[in-house]
Amino acid sequence: MDVVAQAIERLAPGVPTRVAVRAAREEIEAVRRAVSRGREAAAPEAIAEAGALRARLVLGDAPRPVINATGVIIHTNLGRAPLSDRALNAVQAAAGGYSDLEYDLATGGRGSRSNHILDVVREVTGAEAALVLNNNAAAVFLALEAHARGREVLVARGESIEIGGGFRIPDILQASGARLRDVGTTNRTRVEDYARAVTDETVAIMRVHPSNFAQVGFTESPDARELASLARERGLLLINDLGSGALLDTSTYGLAREPLIGEALEAGADLVTFSGDKLLGGPQAGVIVGLAEVVAPIARRPLARAFRPDKMTIAGLRATLGHYLRGEAIDQVPVWQMIAAGTDTLQDRAERIIQGTSRLRLVESLAAVGGGSLPGQTLPSLAIEIDGPGNDAEDLAQRLRIAPRPVIGRIQADRVRLDMRTVLPRDDGVLRETLQELCGPRSGQSEPDEG
Repeated sequence: MDVVAQAIERLAPGVPTRVAVRAAREEIEAVRRAVSRGREAAAPEAIAEAGALRARLVLGDAPRPVINATGVIIHTNLGRAPLSDRALNAVQAAAGGYSDLEYDLATGGRGSRSNHILDVVREVTGAEAALVLNNNAAAVFLALEAHARGREVLVARGESIEIGGGFRIPDILQASGARLRDVGTTNRTRVEDYARAVTDETVAIMRVHPSNFAQVGFTESPDARELASLARERGLLLINDLGSGALLDTSTYGLAREPLIGEALEAGADLVTFSGDKLLGGPQAGVIVGLAEVVAPIARRPLARAFRPDKMTIAGLRATLGHYLRGEAIDQVPVWQMIAAGTDTLQDRAERIIQGTSRLRLVESLAAVGGGSLPGQTLPSLAIEIDGPGNDAEDLAQRLRIAPRPVIGRIQADRVRLDMRTVLPRDDGVLRETLQELCGPRSGQSEPDEG
């Protein structure tokens, strides 16, 4: 192992000895496991090279920036919503030095971090009160823990769902101390089903937006106003988990209409929960809005401190919400820029990227919103396809992934496709350079001038 560690230090100058030793140990153990499965032992040089790569990765910054060319706008595996330039600057300002996070500049005494964000959330949503947490799972959990511990919550069977990462509504209710009471059937639930399910132990009706799947055909669910009327009549809370956090009408861009936060409040929900990093287009956060008398007990729960957002989240979310207040979200928030982009614009950008490069062509494509929003809905798009005889799509995709700036595309019809709708315009130049390196210039053509 000492020999391998020394070789790693030679191959990766500047790597601390303890990092080299750990990398050597892990690579040797990987070789042992491979041999136990019948594979040949790797040569010492190969072990050292693999260990050097492992050591460099340990010392490198992470997560690494990548170019999202998958055609999925809110890609959970790639970090969900990219932030606007203004939000990035706000995060950098908050993180790069000291701030008045919990300091009152007027009095010189202790302040509250909530004061930096709650007024903006209330203004954007029209809610009486708000609470910002570190993600929407925390928002749902804390709302139930504060108001339904030891009591029943009515949830339609078709809404007792699982979303990404094993987040299951029944499990969240159980962890919060609430008891789930199923209502209706998987595909059809009426307001009368909720009314019959109410008992002396019932404290709330919970409506869950089925964000990552769609039911079609013989389906039925009650209107939000009907549920609000029943909740008021029976003295129950109505909790509406919207998930995606839409503040703008998606149907304007040829998509199905995603429920809007303001509409859910106007329909009579006592509490509405949603994410900050989906259709809202900001950093990861969970937001609770609703009646002041219902939000206040949640904010006082001991776990509210455990779930509170940090200064960077507050800065990024406030800057993102500011775009909505100024009426500039379509032009400034990257998620909405991508949703609203016309195919003519995508084609102009793609043509500049592939200009002078061989084995590339443009093909029609379909992009998705993703992130548990608008399942099954697509947007017309344009993709760069890498073509040519003898090209293995898996090999090409891997070469793109290990580029200095990794490019993540998709394989379709045995070809690698890079969807332009999800490539940020500021990454066009890097993508062009990567493709030129991979595919080379066209024969007899010099590279065009940038100017």
